[in-house]
Amino acid sequence: MEKQDVIPRMGFGTFGRNGKEGIDAILCALETGYRHLDTAQTYDTEFEVGEALRRSGLKRDEVFLTTKISTDNFGPGALVPSLEKSLEALRIDQVDLTLIHWPAPYGRIPLEVYMTQIAEAQARGLTRLIGVSNFTIALLEQTEALLGKGKIANNQFELNPILQNKKLANYCQEKEILVTCYLPIARGMLSDEPVLRSIGEKHGETPEQVAIAFELAKGYCTIPTSGRPERIRSNFKASSITLSPDEIAAIETIDRDHRVVDPDWGPKWD
Repeated sequence: MEKQDVIPRMGFGTFGRNGKEGIDAILCALETGYRHLDTAQTYDTEFEVGEALRRSGLKRDEVFLTTKISTDNFGPGALVPSLEKSLEALRIDQVDLTLIHWPAPYGRIPLEVYMTQIAEAQARGLTRLIGVSNFTIALLEQTEALLGKGKIANNQFELNPILQNKKLANYCQEKEILVTCYLPIARGMLSDEPVLRSIGEKHGETPEQVAIAFELAKGYCTIPTSGRPERIRSNFKASSITLSPDEIAAIETIDRDHRVVDPDWGPKWD
């Protein structure tokens, strides 16, 4: 089995799912059928994810857990201890996938400093798989040169029907690096997209559900989030929608490079 095949394609993002309400939302996701939870050190939701998993009654190996290393923990000797703290917050012995959340701001810490540390974390058994987030093609190529082929299981970046990131997504798929889409429903900006509305009406579904179905049809992983039970269930239902090749082609035409997350310290996007 390819390493990326063990990653459930339908995930639940946990950004903003803090406190009791956050635990309730994550529990609702697990009860709905999500089996992949995505957290990060900077989300401050690792405790909530661990608590929801514990309360759910599901076995540890039934739920795939992803976390991400903050750029604050890239310095020499800092990454592994930070991941150990994440495991303590989650109350587990090993995370399934650990990502570098962003390349170092302004490149102030060399790539090899933190990429060799995340490889060390994997070698120590703290994480089954390793990957990256917000990495460009150039950064992925540098990472492959550092770590060798096939080490990076996943690249998570902003992707949805109005920001399809085709050059980067195609590169990842050629390299057998699973693409995970964050902001997969573009923070509610898809409701008035005529193509999505038309396809949604045909299927009896919402534009947001069509967007998720599109991402899954492309072979990507998608991690929508919500604090509302009805939206949590609606997003999950999108995994059962089958789009025709013509519908997928139509959605591919509405890409307009509309990027939401673009910090000035981030990488030079492809």
